[in-house]
Amino acid sequence: MSFSRREFMQVLAVAGATGMALSHDDVLAAGPGAGERLYDVPRFGNVSFLHFTDCHAQLTPIHFREPSVNIGVADALGRPPHIVGENLLRHFGFRPNTHEAHAFTYLDFAQAARTYGKVGGFAHLATLVKQLKASRPHALLLDGGDTWQGSATSLWTNGQDMVDACKLLGVDMMTPHWEFTFGAQRVQEVVEKDFKGHIEFLAQNVKTTDFEDLVFKPYAMREMNGVKVAVIGQAFPYTPIANPRYMVPDWTFGIQDEHMQTVVDQARGEGAQVVVVLSHNGMDVDIKMASRVRGIDAILGGHTHDGMPAPTIVKNGGGQTLVTNAGSNSKFLGVLDFDVRGGKVQDFRYKLLPVFSNLLPADPGMQTYIDQVRAPYKNKLEEKLAVTEDLLYRRGNFNGSWDQLICDALMEVKGADMAFSPGVRWGTSLLPGDTITYERMMDQMAMTYPATTLNEFTGEQIKGILEDVADNIFNPDPYYQQGGDMVRVGGMQYTITPNAPMGQRINQMTLRGKPVEADKTYKVAGWASVQEGVQGEPIWDVVSGYLRNKKVIKNVKINTPRIIGMEGNPGLAA
Repeated sequence: MSFSRREFMQVLAVAGATGMALSHDDVLAAGPGAGERLYDVPRFGNVSFLHFTDCHAQLTPIHFREPSVNIGVADALGRPPHIVGENLLRHFGFRPNTHEAHAFTYLDFAQAARTYGKVGGFAHLATLVKQLKASRPHALLLDGGDTWQGSATSLWTNGQDMVDACKLLGVDMMTPHWEFTFGAQRVQEVVEKDFKGHIEFLAQNVKTTDFEDLVFKPYAMREMNGVKVAVIGQAFPYTPIANPRYMVPDWTFGIQDEHMQTVVDQARGEGAQVVVVLSHNGMDVDIKMASRVRGIDAILGGHTHDGMPAPTIVKNGGGQTLVTNAGSNSKFLGVLDFDVRGGKVQDFRYKLLPVFSNLLPADPGMQTYIDQVRAPYKNKLEEKLAVTEDLLYRRGNFNGSWDQLICDALMEVKGADMAFSPGVRWGTSLLPGDTITYERMMDQMAMTYPATTLNEFTGEQIKGILEDVADNIFNPDPYYQQGGDMVRVGGMQYTITPNAPMGQRINQMTLRGKPVEADKTYKVAGWASVQEGVQGEPIWDVVSGYLRNKKVIKNVKINTPRIIGMEGNPGLAA
């Protein structure tokens, strides 16, 4: 990165206007050259990849709080990504109260967010991509998926705003997950029309249900500085389970290690000296896959939203594989450089760069596009629903304050005893004192199956639902995990023992201080059912009405379960 003196002074001015503590030595723009050093990644080797993932349709800068609870069990205990807060700082050698501490942890989030400003935004990401490509013109820009979903404008444009933004950004290849919630027909339309000749849409594990034909290209070959490289796509394996099956009725998914090995061998047979998997498995699944499949140099991963500053090196029968994960919300850009000589990788360098919007001037072309695509919706996006006196966030194995607000709204509006809200990991954060606009509310719920429901479940059924979700999160075998977090529960308290066997993790369920009875029926509100034909008021109508009525959100009491047997777990904040 190279600033002129005038540009650098402009950055300092912007930083000061946004509340950055310029007198603090650790703040990015505290002294001349600080911003330049952050984004100065010297060129290394002869093969390069730039990687972002899980941006969830966030075109503009936002705040996003990292988790204070990301529990690892079995082999994942104490291993990235299952370390949080101060444990993460110690593991990666970061100092407290630095830009790294803010980017990668939840520590002092509200104060640090005011100091460092917002993160992400495609205009600022575009500037960083261009700066890195200036020294690496051969680099491939890879998109790990969950790109078209997560914002109001993406929902209202059927994903088109993100499709066009990615083309403008210069994405070379992508692999999918939430993209499928726009339906198979829409996905194929984008691939065959918008992306043709621009972006490769890769997935080695999506096949037709009848003849098991590949639906999309499994991999793509490119050449960098005389070195042949292959990029293999790995779509989210559990799409028809975690999301509605009826949206992709004719396709099968799955992890498919054996087919992955076949594809790796095929790419090597075609002369690939470097093989990279662009994955949406989730990091634990990627680590296990790396141990089982030979010949992969790196897995650039997504889905679990883990911003990992350094790769995990996994040994296998063919040597070793680097496994990374590049966070979410266009908050990070990964830079992977390989030194390839003698037909194989000799060395590497990796850097996960936080995208601080105060320090990266907005790319004019991308900013113009963003302004234009948002213009028709500007008034609705900026509608003021309420003000929050609390920090509102969603991310962590259990309830966040945004999730609690949604559950509270469901219970009040629906007249329910308790509420369930999906444990998704997308959704932006708001600081105390911020206005809750319609846009920031929609960041929590912009999906294509938003119907709310009110059902009657017995206590036994409620326990069964929670046990199923808990096994998805805490099964000791990552191939039985589907990512995401525990279903958010409003109204009911319970205990959870992550290390217990399936069916024995959830106990001591109480409602208003009384035990939940197995044979008694309770009214349970929810939303985002994956069943076809579900009817109900959209979740955004329920929550927006609740917010307009409240006007001020304060003292949100987060209904976190009591966690048993996790003392000393580095994935659990002290």
